[in-house]
Amino acid sequence: MRWLGGLLHQKSREARGLLHWQSMVANAAIAQRLGHLTQEPAVRESLQWFTREKQWINETHLELCRIPAPTFLEQDRAAWFLTQFREAGWNAAIDRAGNVIATSGDGPYVALTAHMDTVLAPKNRDEIAVDSDGAFRGPGVSDNGAGLAGLLAVARAWKFAQSMPGFPRRLLLAANVGEEGEGNLLGMRHLCKQSAIGKKIEAFLVVDGADTSHITTRALGSRRFEVTFTGPGGHSWSDYGVGNPLHGLCRAVTLFSETQVGGVPKSAVNVGLIEGGSGVNAIAQAARAKVDIRSESNRKLDELVEALESAVERAKEVENQRATGGKVLARVKEIGSRPAAELPESAAILQYLRAVDAHLGIRSHLDTSSTDANIPLSLGIPTVAIGGGGAGGGAHTTQEWYRPEGRDLGLKRIFLALLMLMGNGDSY
Repeated sequence: MRWLGGLLHQKSREARGLLHWQSMVANAAIAQRLGHLTQEPAVRESLQWFTREKQWINETHLELCRIPAPTFLEQDRAAWFLTQFREAGWNAAIDRAGNVIATSGDGPYVALTAHMDTVLAPKNRDEIAVDSDGAFRGPGVSDNGAGLAGLLAVARAWKFAQSMPGFPRRLLLAANVGEEGEGNLLGMRHLCKQSAIGKKIEAFLVVDGADTSHITTRALGSRRFEVTFTGPGGHSWSDYGVGNPLHGLCRAVTLFSETQVGGVPKSAVNVGLIEGGSGVNAIAQAARAKVDIRSESNRKLDELVEALESAVERAKEVENQRATGGKVLARVKEIGSRPAAELPESAAILQYLRAVDAHLGIRSHLDTSSTDANIPLSLGIPTVAIGGGGAGGGAHTTQEWYRPEGRDLGLKRIFLALLMLMGNGDSY
């Protein structure tokens, strides 16, 4: 039977060779199409606009960041975006979730999105400042000031070029709410699952942050919980012996922190907040913690949730066994869920973006992250998340920073990727 094994091996090698050849031919065709596209006068003019209008883009970036938009309180920034889109000639409206949606044409659409909300918000306009070296500084200037500025830059350049014959007219722009923390991707959930116009979207390009060296194709899943222990409380001396919610909660955290999460798929657990009690000489009546569980696998997420619930139940039992008075109660409440998902490497949207990167000289790699892309990816909608250009850091701190140098390269990348997506509407 060795001859059969050898024949099968040969056939397998031939099949791999054929697939490799077909991939090379497809990549060459994509590169050729991109080359022709960049020679179009309307496209060349639009790409030049991103470089020519650097000052306007920078000023707009600073202005939007000076409008506070913490998660669940994005209304003022949304109203400002609505005005900006309309002044640029777009059909724009705010949907029921609070997203600002702007459209060109009747669809089906390719969507370009960026989230409006920030973890921290500036207390006054002066907190968003420009350093002597030209760097922007303040809450949200990179995450997601860079993405939002990119969204508005594309809105201007697109409408400017759209008067040219043959320019595509099926782009949807969304400045969406609720991406950060306990926002739980509510804006993107609404757009993908409840919005009528969302059903017309066939692919998403999500702009989050500044960095152009990554392409997020794998959605990092997460589930978040609030764990609460309650009891009768009392005086630390005269009521000693009643069940102590703080003791129970701390025991639960200790038990859960011992859960093994190493290996593949990569996973992580974190207790990010613990609070409770009223004084050093008082037995707490309540104590709570917030827990973040992340994994590249939805199955592993479920396993870790079971481990959390088991740790809480065990901690409650131990505390009540030790108590000589009133007992404690425990509750695990889910406060957030982001599904894990992955874009196939053969997806056309990824091939287009790689071709654009090669054309522009951008060196990029695939990565895993938790972004608005989680929702459309989990629904099977072709989606990638990328940066808007420039450089940034210190996200979610008061010392967040952004440098606009090289931003125009990131904007050109977005613009060309959108055009490539629209040039072949039957395949993403």
